Amino acid sequence: MAFPWGAFLTTTLLFLVAFSLPNVHAYENNTNKYNKKGQLRKHRPAFAPTGWKKAQATFYDGDSKSFGGACGYDDVAKEGYGLDTIAVSSVLFKDGLSCGSCYEIKCTDSSKGCKTGKPPLLVTATNVCHGCSSEHLDMAKPAFVKIAEQKAGIVPILYRRVACKKKGGIRFTITGNPHFNIVSVGNVGGAGDVTQVQVKGDKKIKHWTNLKRNWGQKWQTDVMLQGETLSFKVRTGDGRHSISPKVAPSGWKFGQTFEGKNFVN
Repeated sequence: MAFPWGAFLTTTLLFLVAFSLPNVHAYENNTNKYNKKGQLRKHRPAFAPTGWKKAQATFYDGDSKSFGGACGYDDVAKEGYGLDTIAVSSVLFKDGLSCGSCYEIKCTDSSKGCKTGKPPLLVTATNVCHGCSSEHLDMAKPAFVKIAEQKAGIVPILYRRVACKKKGGIRFTITGNPHFNIVSVGNVGGAGDVTQVQVKGDKKIKHWTNLKRNWGQKWQTDVMLQGETLSFKVRTGDGRHSISPKVAPSGWKFGQTFEGKNFVN
């Protein structure tokens, strides 16, 4: 009886083809690791500090409900920023794009009223100082007196942009009415500034939908969000994004605040 060489060759070829094919199931189970071209995604690095710059600092009076004025923070203490905040010049403010960004400030000249020998003070940009130059930071009074004598009034400083380190997750507060919703975004870590906010529901809004910046860190949409279990995606100025899945249950009410996933540095 002749040996079935044809069957042997066919079986061998099928084995080789099957062995050389990519693991389709493994790829499908790991699609989040790849972009649309099938290339491995490159994760953006954590936010890195900038170089130190020279400037001058003054202070202004207020409280937790006024220090967040131009950025739309209703209460900087409740929204995770505390009272260590600053008002930046219009150039740095960028029509609200810099809201939530963090800086380290050093005051090193004791002859000018600085309290020397202390570590840099970490502050958050929550307001705008109209008329200030790009080399002028107007600090909330509680922050200013940590680095300088109040009587000094104005002091020379060094400052640099740094990553924001926050306790807990990003906070989303939803206000408005059934036909017009405002989402206030606060307590953002990493780069701190927010360049894009998207929302997704579980019924009618099944795809990521962009919100428009209303002012500061208040974002608006006329999409009807009521009755939806809401997920949020937040993108910061360094290109990184954080997804907070299903943070607001379907029965959420206006005025409630929900906590999502934060950036880690």
